[in-house]
Order: sequence, then C-alpha cells, then structure tokens
Amino acid sequence: MKLVLADAIATQSLGFKFGELLPAGSVILLSGDLGAGKTTFVQGIGAGLGINDAIVSPTFTLINEYTEGRIPLYHLDLYRLQGNEVSELNLDSYWEGLEVKPGIVAIEWAERMPYKPDSYLEVGLMYANNSGNDGEIREVEIIPVNFIDIPDFFNKLAR
Repeated sequence: MKLVLADAIATQSLGFKFGELLPAGSVILLSGDLGAGKTTFVQGIGAGLGINDAIVSPTFTLINEYTEGRIPLYHLDLYRLQGNEVSELNLDSYWEGLEVKPGIVAIEWAERMPYKPDSYLEVGLMYANNSGNDGEIREVEIIPVNFIDIPDFFNKLAR
C-alpha cells in the first residue's frame, strides 16, 4: 500500500491509526532518510495507544519503553549502530514478549538489523517528488510480511 502524506500532521495521523488498530506483538520496521518522518510516525502510534508521555527519538538511549497505553510501545532507533552491535540488543526478546509485556515494537533504521522477525510491517517513508527535507510532502509504502489479517487491517486503515 502506498500513500501520500501532506505534512507531519498526516504522518502522525497515519501512525495514530496504527496505534489504534494493531494488536500486541506487532512489529513495525521503519526506514527512510533523516527527517523523513519516522519518529513523527511513532509519535502518532503512541497517541493512538493512549500514551501521554512525550515520544522522542531514542537515538542515544537506543530503546524507549512506554507502558501506560492500551498496550506497551517499544521504540528503538538503530541509527548509530552496526550489525554486530544490533545483534547484541537481543531485539527478538521484544517481539517475542520473552522479557517484556507484548506490545507494539517500532524500530527506526531497521535496515541495519542483521535478522528480522517472522512477521512484520515494513514502513518506508520518503520525500515526495525529490522535495528533500525542505518539503513536507512524504510518501509512505507499507509492506506486510507474513502479517495476519492484512485485508482487514488495510480496510480499517483506509477509513
């Protein structure tokens, strides 16, 4: 599914729908250039989950956990890491719910992951029409990989 997002508000609104609709155990792998809207999208997810805390990029903390919403949100940012460093984070403990309560796992710079979960939504954000980070219009492509109930999810997302 491909969408055009007019501005940051539209990006947050799409994220809000994800937060409202996705079940615990969902993994979202985010990719896109710096400033393309990955954190803005995750802020929308948090709002859709009913999280009131400010959601900020975990570029230096690597992982921010928000547990007061409908279900937890685990927000990870792999920008500063190399593949071997990412492996040491044991990311699968988040999506398998082994050591934490199952929630939504949103991973920025997911292309740096040496391994992926069995099921996830790939969300690619990019500048529209080569506008660069001066323009607000973004394109988003959502690719489900072994994701359950996709037709129902996309139907609800389109409303």
